[in-house]
Amino acid sequence: MTYSTTLRCFLLATLLGFALVSCRTKTSANEDSTPPTDSPVTGKSASGDINSTASGLLKTIVGSTDEGVIRGIAFGDPVSKVRATETFEMFEDSLRHVGYTFETNQLETIDVLYYFTPEGRMVDKITVDVYLNSEQAARQLWQAAKKRFTGQYGAPLEDKTRHLSWKKAPARVTMDEVSEGKDYGLKMVFTPTDKTVLAINFE
Repeated sequence: MTYSTTLRCFLLATLLGFALVSCRTKTSANEDSTPPTDSPVTGKSASGDINSTASGLLKTIVGSTDEGVIRGIAFGDPVSKVRATETFEMFEDSLRHVGYTFETNQLETIDVLYYFTPEGRMVDKITVDVYLNSEQAARQLWQAAKKRFTGQYGAPLEDKTRHLSWKKAPARVTMDEVSEGKDYGLKMVFTPTDKTVLAINFE
């Protein structure tokens, strides 16, 4: 009788031991399968979204004033006004153009180039290249910019999947999505509707 009771106690203790080991192993496996907060699987860091808001980024691109064509600069403005007005960091300076750049907190880059006439060094073309972090960011900025330029210049003359254009004095505006592979971005180009715009602004 004593032998039977001892055997039962031994078997019960053995079964409890196996159950405890199995539970610990399963818990450890579940903990190992949980990705860290800034794992590349999520595409986001622990600090938040990898993209700026489209509206905030567009405001940074066009500037805080409605004067001029963009960023407070009009066609026919002299290079001296560009230097005095532009708040981005200069990265190029030549006889035919000056370039300015800005990097957002999300590491998106905006490059703005002002091109000048050979004589008089007046602005006659402005280009904006925006380098983004994702396809979603490119599409959202595309829609935000399309809405703004349509409100400013009227319905687009061309409305394609990756190309838009508008024309209303004093500017002709084109916007292209230039994303290729994992490189995402938009390009905007502003040119005068005709050369009299330069003459009027220069006078």
